[in-house]
Amino acid sequence: MLDSFLTFINQHTPDLKQQPTLLAVSGGIDSVVMTHLFHRLGLAAGIAHCNFGLRGEESEGDEAFVRELAARCNFPFFVTRPDVKDIAKTASISTQMAARELRYTWFEKVRAESGYEWIATAHHANDSLETLLLNLARGTGPAGLTGIAPVNGKLIRPLLFSNRAEISRYAAENGVRWREDRTNETDDYHRNKIRHNVIPVLSELNPSLETTFNASSERLRAANTLLEEYLQKWKTQIVSYGADTIRIPIGELCSSSEPAYRLWAILQELGFQYSQIRGILTALDGIPGKRFFSPTHVLLVDRDYLVLKEQSGTSDVEELIIDGPDVTFDWQGEKFNLTTLPAGTSLHLDRSTILVDPDRLTFPLILRKWRQGDIFQPFGMAGKHKKVSDLLIDNKVDRFEKEKTGVLLNGNGEIIWVVGVRADERFKLSNVSKGAIMISLNPWETKRAD
Repeated sequence: MLDSFLTFINQHTPDLKQQPTLLAVSGGIDSVVMTHLFHRLGLAAGIAHCNFGLRGEESEGDEAFVRELAARCNFPFFVTRPDVKDIAKTASISTQMAARELRYTWFEKVRAESGYEWIATAHHANDSLETLLLNLARGTGPAGLTGIAPVNGKLIRPLLFSNRAEISRYAAENGVRWREDRTNETDDYHRNKIRHNVIPVLSELNPSLETTFNASSERLRAANTLLEEYLQKWKTQIVSYGADTIRIPIGELCSSSEPAYRLWAILQELGFQYSQIRGILTALDGIPGKRFFSPTHVLLVDRDYLVLKEQSGTSDVEELIIDGPDVTFDWQGEKFNLTTLPAGTSLHLDRSTILVDPDRLTFPLILRKWRQGDIFQPFGMAGKHKKVSDLLIDNKVDRFEKEKTGVLLNGNGEIIWVVGVRADERFKLSNVSKGAIMISLNPWETKRAD
């Protein structure tokens, strides 16, 4: 394995022998083996460890173990102990996602401040394959089929040449000790479900699964590079940039092959979701003036051009058309979000978030400011109707908030939600609901930080 490790780093990061590397070490077998290889080869390195405290005494034991490992290797040791649960709650994201963002942000801070050239993580071929399968399950483009890249900016993965079995064998042959994370044995996380239930089936079909995947990943990565180079050249020929607008000529776009993917190549950098692309193309055959929104930009379907403009901090848009779920956009300066969830999802809900039955929805939905005469069926009051104006009075909504209050309408005109106040009874989940759509209105994360 040592020779393979040397070959791999010589191919991808030949200057690793001259420039120091910050090793991300959890205490698990993968990162400890990576540390062992660096130390054995005499490569300059430091060790960074994140203690999120999520497993109580086990987390404290992990930190103590990694600290001792750094001392044995004579590597500088860095540790951080953020309150990840509080940060996740504040940002309205999962603890797992918050931990990942905190980890990589802190690694880069240590790297830049302490004079390290690289950040090394211990991802291997199995991790890369699991990433591909997760991307497929969630929906992805060509880039998502390439797995984990060996080098991404200052981030390197020097164990990608190996697989889990090879790492375990190396640890056994060299007496390497590590800490076992018991959560790896559960199916609580999507990655673990793939690792325990999907990979074994694929390995039965192809015993050399990781080797085959590595070769395929290399070819896919090369193909994606060529595709991106072609699209970048095409974008410079077709897209025009003004002082505060971006223009895409509709005629040239529609006369090109695969216009949906070409448009996606332009809009994804501006925060638009792929699910919006078909709606935009369909709108080209309608009356000009329809608008689509990303968290940062608004797209106007004009007669001859798609015109994009950056949104201001506060939106004064009177009406938005929502062509499908799994979108996020700006509404009155806040983040409006529709997310598809599986059946049985359990969430803590408040006035800013509701769950609705997707089978009751008829797209496109309309989000607009409430109007005099709007009527709906308040949640919990089956068969009883109420004026939105009366609801706002009953809830003591002040005039400023009342002017901003929106209503979300189904395709047939029924009110789904008086936004941030009360949901409609007709769209609630039932025992036969096959899934759910979560709809929420929350401040943007940057605003929370302020």
